[in-house]
Amino acid sequence: MRILHVVGRQNNGKTTLICELVGELASRGYRVGTIKHSTHDHEFDRPGKDSYRHRQAGALPAGVISAGQLAVYLPRSPEQDPIISLAPIFEACDLVLVEGFIERGGPKIEVWRQEIGKSLLANEHPEIIAVVSDDAPAVRVPVWPRSDLVGLASRILATLGLG
Repeated sequence: MRILHVVGRQNNGKTTLICELVGELASRGYRVGTIKHSTHDHEFDRPGKDSYRHRQAGALPAGVISAGQLAVYLPRSPEQDPIISLAPIFEACDLVLVEGFIERGGPKIEVWRQEIGKSLLANEHPEIIAVVSDDAPAVRVPVWPRSDLVGLASRILATLGLG
């Protein structure tokens, strides 16, 4: 399983790019998982629901299974790498695209649009290996064209040793 972080400042198109990449890579036969990092502390469950009560009682982990989905609730400890904690769930994936998590180690690509008017992260973070943009930013890493999804997917696969 290879991991690639897709980073960038807000509203630069990270989620849109990830969704397009998942479609392109899946059409080539790759099994692609995604993880969205949030800087906010979300409660995914709701007080009063049975699964919430299970967790409050001390269940570790606590799971929910419905007709079409399943979810597992795991507490997150600050000293534990959360992506490593999720690795068993993603082990069948060829590639996991992580949206965000810039402070975690590993290769990253930055999505950047000049019209948003925010500074590049690539000049501050050495793990960013490329900027994905149709603009021409002054940056120390290669700029991969955003408008060429097929080429972008091929570059990602080659960079990660998958293509």
